[in-house]
Amino acid sequence: MTHMFDTITIPSGGIANVSRRFVLQGLIGSGALVVGTGMLSRPARSAWKTGADQMPNGTVNDPHVFIAIEPSGHVTIITNRSEMGTGVRTSLPMVVADEMEADWRLVRVQQAPGDEKKYGNQDTDGSRSIRHFVQPMRQCGAAMRMMLEQAAATRWGVPLSQVRAENHKVVDLDSGLMVGYGDLAKDASALPTPPIESLKLKDPRDFRYIGTGSIPIVDLHDITTGHATYGIDAKIPGMKFAVVARPPVVGGKLVSFDATEALKVPGVEKVVKVQGWPWPTKFRPVGGVAVVARNTGSAVKGRKALKITWDDGPNAHYDSVAFHKEMSATADKPGKVVRNDGDAEAALKSAAKVITAEYYAPHLAHASMEPPAAVVHVFQGSSGTECVAYAPTQSPGGCRDDLAEMLGIPPAKVTVNVPLLGGAFGRKSKWDYVLEAALVSKAAGAPIKLVWTREDDIQHDFYHTVSVERIDAGIDGNGKVVAWRHRSVAPTIFSTFKKGADHQAPFELGMGFVDNPFAIPNLRCENGKCEAHTRIGWFRSVSNIPHGFAVQSMAGELAVALNRDQKEMLLELIGPDRIVDPRKSQGVTDFWNYGDPFETYPIETGRLRRVAEIAAEQAGWGKTLPKGEGMGIAAHRSFLSYIASVVHVAVDSQGTLAIRQVDTAIDCGFHVNPERIRSQIEGAAVMGLALAKHGQITFKRGRPEQDNFDGFVLPRIGEAPLNVRTHIVPAGWDVPSSGVGEPGLPPFAPALCNAIFAATGKRIRSLPIGEQLKT
Repeated sequence: MTHMFDTITIPSGGIANVSRRFVLQGLIGSGALVVGTGMLSRPARSAWKTGADQMPNGTVNDPHVFIAIEPSGHVTIITNRSEMGTGVRTSLPMVVADEMEADWRLVRVQQAPGDEKKYGNQDTDGSRSIRHFVQPMRQCGAAMRMMLEQAAATRWGVPLSQVRAENHKVVDLDSGLMVGYGDLAKDASALPTPPIESLKLKDPRDFRYIGTGSIPIVDLHDITTGHATYGIDAKIPGMKFAVVARPPVVGGKLVSFDATEALKVPGVEKVVKVQGWPWPTKFRPVGGVAVVARNTGSAVKGRKALKITWDDGPNAHYDSVAFHKEMSATADKPGKVVRNDGDAEAALKSAAKVITAEYYAPHLAHASMEPPAAVVHVFQGSSGTECVAYAPTQSPGGCRDDLAEMLGIPPAKVTVNVPLLGGAFGRKSKWDYVLEAALVSKAAGAPIKLVWTREDDIQHDFYHTVSVERIDAGIDGNGKVVAWRHRSVAPTIFSTFKKGADHQAPFELGMGFVDNPFAIPNLRCENGKCEAHTRIGWFRSVSNIPHGFAVQSMAGELAVALNRDQKEMLLELIGPDRIVDPRKSQGVTDFWNYGDPFETYPIETGRLRRVAEIAAEQAGWGKTLPKGEGMGIAAHRSFLSYIASVVHVAVDSQGTLAIRQVDTAIDCGFHVNPERIRSQIEGAAVMGLALAKHGQITFKRGRPEQDNFDGFVLPRIGEAPLNVRTHIVPAGWDVPSSGVGEPGLPPFAPALCNAIFAATGKRIRSLPIGEQLKT
């Protein structure tokens, strides 16, 4: 079976350059180039305003922090974001290199440790690395370029305007003299930081790397040859190995344990109690018993030999079947009104026809290829307790702060090194496993590599929430949708932080729910009360998954009810080009626009229509298909990007599902690395299939029923889409960058289920699909 992955870039016009922002501060001390610093006395201008400054510690764009040039000419560029497959470890340094006119062949990338005061915010989540850092990194590179040009101009005694940096050297435009970056490092180090008014960003037409898709990820060779170092590969001298037995029910606690038999296992050296915090614990450990050994295998065997008594606590009754019924009952009655346009209740009563559907999405586990793991050494240094960690975490700065707080030491005494992450999907934005390793290291008096087995990973996750979505749509006598009432019931991520949190938080409501873009005059959103009984956490695309599944599936159901084409029905619901502003609707408070200004990132229905039209056109929408085949479409805005997918399926007489082709159009504004955009969309298609077809975590007696890939099933290669095609909508520097890592996921499941209906007449409202096609 051959699987094809194509990228198509839609033609566009020119790219415009606009104003820019630049702030320089700090000092780099590790490279051969150390340039003089200067603090700007007034705020810098921005090409567009983002929410970056509202994140903890904001952004830093100082070349002294991020760039070092050696006399040999080699350039080291620091990246402050964690690499887990998105390519950010390549893309942001590539932006710096392009602006400073560096030869990429002479560029080395170095990973920053956790230190947000120095490097700015390091939370690699929320699909915001490029949208928050593309401007600071362009400014960083432009400042470095100008410093090098000034050094050359001074050396030659010519005006700055007479020299130009070109491909790792500075050229005198009159004489033709040239000098390399390495030769200029010492002179450039004596220069002050250039004033912001003097900085000039490159004309996008002159980009060498940005937007070309020609630069492979910097770790590609090491990854493909098995030489890359992931968190689970980290080693330090004297290291011991540990696993932890944790309470099987969230909110449970250790009563007693007997380690006699565990200590008899060859290789086991010590058994220690691990401190736990009362639920909700945020990202702190849940507690338990750690087995320390000379290797992981011995530690796992020792853990099996433990005799432990647990108190299951208040969530021992958690049962997925019963909870589904409770959520359905909640969705069947009015909830808290969180958006109210017009009078949906009256419009539903007077409608000629009402279409009602309830959609269910279960808990999901992150199940990243590399389970949680960390190496941590807590030791007594010359001036007190210190901690060194090798942690594959999405937030090394936050991890560092929590390690310091837990150990009662200053953050300066904690070093968090960041290896590659073998997948994450939001799981590794929670660093409980690193804190566990620190507690065990302190108790054992040795460096500890703490590893979670796959069973640990699946049974002690911060799960994606479970949800019930009920939608009632009213249709008038002319076949127009005039009323829409959407009730959403789901445990909130806030339950991980705050006891008693029982309604979705504003950031969850803003993910495909209260920001519904449909042109329906009477639109009402209600949020039902729902308590959490397990740990709920961020998951790739978060609440966009259940909200998008319900909204886009209902769009497909309305097409059927009205005997309309799916695509035409969807475009009619989206309506004319306009800006939808939920802040003007009744009931909407603290509208969350992914943490970024609405003025920069409004909800533009024209862009949503465009991606739907492109995906449909590229998929060949409307062509005659063989019996048992069908196409489905879905379009969704998430993380400020606009995505539409068309899925083409075939279902045989035995109910076997095959994905013939996926066409996804993405409008993510100004983009840096189309090769990585394609990669993320391809991955979203495979992950979307996995979740829609197989993914679920269910509970009984408070315990997850799945513990490995025999229960939490992932698709085999034969199930993967045969052909995934990515269609990138071009944009110039005047269109703000938006998210890529997460937006590809939400439209996949509804497009798939709409396609299944087109092929078979079977409507899937409850995920996963499982065996529903075989009945």
